Amino acid sequence: MKSSAEAVHREIAERLRRQQQRYTSLRRGIVTALIAAPRPLTVRELLDSRRGSAQSSLYRNLSVLIAAGVVDRVAGMQEDTARYELAEFALGHHHHVVCMSCGDIADVALPHDLERGLERSLRKVARSAGYTLDHHRLDVIGRCRRCR
Repeated sequence: MKSSAEAVHREIAERLRRQQQRYTSLRRGIVTALIAAPRPLTVRELLDSRRGSAQSSLYRNLSVLIAAGVVDRVAGMQEDTARYELAEFALGHHHHVVCMSCGDIADVALPHDLERGLERSLRKVARSAGYTLDHHRLDVIGRCRRCR
């Protein structure tokens, strides 16, 4: 379930503090942009939302936020189209549909019974490979309306 913006900011500040990191204005701005976004954002989109921020600073701060477990990197179809979103604690569990042509991406939630069945199946797959399942991510690849 999606948390309120204030609760997300408090949780992120605490997670960063536990790692001896500060919740700087740039980091807060990144998080604010991700909270407002209906889907994972590219670095270009984050830069556009943070006018005046240097790309190198954005990447450094994204690395800190990823290391703290508050931002996830979502791989795009092209190597240079990685996107970023808040971690599950803020957004709730969800998956993505990704356009293989233009790289557009959207968040989707599965019906509860389908999600439970998927989780059971993935546990079996992991166990048969000698793993234990911690969590899963699912990307559905296709073509968006514009690219069909």
